[in-house]
Amino acid sequence: MDLTLLYRGPLSSCDFDCPYCPFAKRRDSREQLRADRAALERFTGWAAGQTGDRLRILFTPWGEGLVRSWYRRALVELSRLPHVERVAIQTNLSCRTDWLAEADPERVALWCTYHPGQTPYERFLAKCGELTERGVRFSVGVVGLPEHTEHARRLWAALPAHVYLWVNAADGHTYTDAEAEEWTGIDPLFPYSRHPHRSAGLPCRTGESVISVDGEGTVRRCHFVKAELGNLYDGSYRAALRPRACPLALCDCHIGYVHLETLPLYDVFAGGVLERIPAGGTSVPGGLRGA
Repeated sequence: MDLTLLYRGPLSSCDFDCPYCPFAKRRDSREQLRADRAALERFTGWAAGQTGDRLRILFTPWGEGLVRSWYRRALVELSRLPHVERVAIQTNLSCRTDWLAEADPERVALWCTYHPGQTPYERFLAKCGELTERGVRFSVGVVGLPEHTEHARRLWAALPAHVYLWVNAADGHTYTDAEAEEWTGIDPLFPYSRHPHRSAGLPCRTGESVISVDGEGTVRRCHFVKAELGNLYDGSYRAALRPRACPLALCDCHIGYVHLETLPLYDVFAGGVLERIPAGGTSVPGGLRGA
């Protein structure tokens, strides 16, 4: 089986307090952290045993995973498995990066988000430099709020030319054509994020070759459709995998709509769907930034 898994365990604590995030500065109890660790270790053990399958794994925690040792260890261990094509995680990059020396740089990847006001610009840029020096695949992005524009432009100009800087449309924000054009100047793919995508009745890879898994092992087609397909650990989900149309009216999150078959994003991100890296890298003319 060739399968992409989006794993989201019970972790919901974060070291940032972004005003646009409901999990800002949330704290998990010791009991909750122990439960999250046990759930992740169970999932990692399952993945290690699927030697007859080919897996791609993206961790999408509600909180910040890489400040927890068990997430760092999971990425290292999974990156070393020959049947795991890619393992990636969404992160604010507040953690140290030395642990990546133990991971396979050809298989591990980071989807990094820069949150202006939450971390010093120079510190975040230095972390990006460390990833580049280690040869780790990564993308960087920002939420497209008006107050982030200059921060994003500054970061875009400073990053190496091969690093893609994506822009997510802010929830509830309507963009004028002029604003959208400005963001598109930073991220040529911003038009895909600007408006929610009509998805009702359209074919989607989720539920067939892409699944969502929670800490209990419950399998759903994606994070946004609540219907259950079975359980990962008893194997009951396998019989439910088949082509499916989307039951929702709209899909407005990249980790959802990237899998719509009516969009060309599997070609756009070929080889980098999980970590959000376009196949051709950035599309800046001549590979120059800030010119």
